[in-house]
Amino acid sequence: MTNSVSRASGKRERLADAAAKVFHEQGVEKTTIADIARAAEVPVGNVYYYFKTKDQLVQAAISAHARTAQEIIAALEQFDAPAERLKALVRGWVAQRDLAARFGCPSGSLATELDKRADGLDRELADVMRGLLEWIDAQFAALGRADSRELAVALLAAYQGISLLTNTFRDPAMMEAEGARLERWIDSLVPAT
Repeated sequence: MTNSVSRASGKRERLADAAAKVFHEQGVEKTTIADIARAAEVPVGNVYYYFKTKDQLVQAAISAHARTAQEIIAALEQFDAPAERLKALVRGWVAQRDLAARFGCPSGSLATELDKRADGLDRELADVMRGLLEWIDAQFAALGRADSRELAVALLAAYQGISLLTNTFRDPAMMEAEGARLERWIDSLVPAT
């Protein structure tokens, strides 16, 4: 029984991850359920066992974004100092520069697309992005910065902006240069010891 439950949750998670990937690459409106089934390597009929509608797949993709954000934060927590955690976050973003050049930021692109709908799914994704913003805020606060929230917004906004420009100009070097600038900026905010 447990094995079939884990296989089912594994297939559901695989479909959610595939939905997140395909929505990022093609957009929600252009993506079909068959596209997601193909990316997840499951028969299209199996998708309907787990998700009755495309909107349920969008919700699953949002959950996949949340899971990814939690995994990233957990990995960043392995660094001792808050500035190192922030710079590692920036390096992680820069490592995805080729993907950003092709499709933009996965969460940012989806947020922009969902904002044009009236079903409330944009608020669910906003909660995921808010979690990352709060984590960044906590890192700046740990540096002793009274303006931690403003700095967190500036960092996340810089990433979203450079993702858009990297995608617009199809130029990964733009993100690489901005990443280096952001690391220097973070270093400049660390109190002298």
